[in-house]
Amino acid sequence: MSTQFIYNEQHYHHVIEPIARARSFVWIGTADIKDLHVHHEGSVRPFVSVLDSLARRNVEIRLLHAREPGPHFQKSFDTFPLLWEHMERQLCPRVHFKHVIIDGSFAYMGSANLTGAGLGMKSENTRNFESGIVTTDPESVKALMDQFDQVWMGTFCERCNRREYCSDPIA
Repeated sequence: MSTQFIYNEQHYHHVIEPIARARSFVWIGTADIKDLHVHHEGSVRPFVSVLDSLARRNVEIRLLHAREPGPHFQKSFDTFPLLWEHMERQLCPRVHFKHVIIDGSFAYMGSANLTGAGLGMKSENTRNFESGIVTTDPESVKALMDQFDQVWMGTFCERCNRREYCSDPIA
């Protein structure tokens, strides 16, 4: 069991790289999504290529986000048709947490959105100042999974006072 504080460019190594090694599932919660590029399979590629590799290995992928992705992310996403059927997406305008949960045994919680400036390859002079925690502590991972799953399943939708902003209510 370990818990580690990470900041700035450490996010890339401690969050993005473990996603590529997932064996069972990856759940990503983020407020903002933009196209980000990563080192993957010997070259620099859009992050969605990592997700495509996971889908090819039958790794379950859930993406929970607050608003529609930026146009560059959408353009990259559209080039990976396997993801259209194998990646589940939910939109909830109230999502502001940033979570990455891998195989129920690893979790990230912090400030970084799924963007190049947050988690991608940007240099220290162009990236955001971010901080977070990565953990393998079973209780912490379970707590993050529970919060993610409650939103994913629409637990709060019925009594949400922001439904008017929700283009596709979960429940």
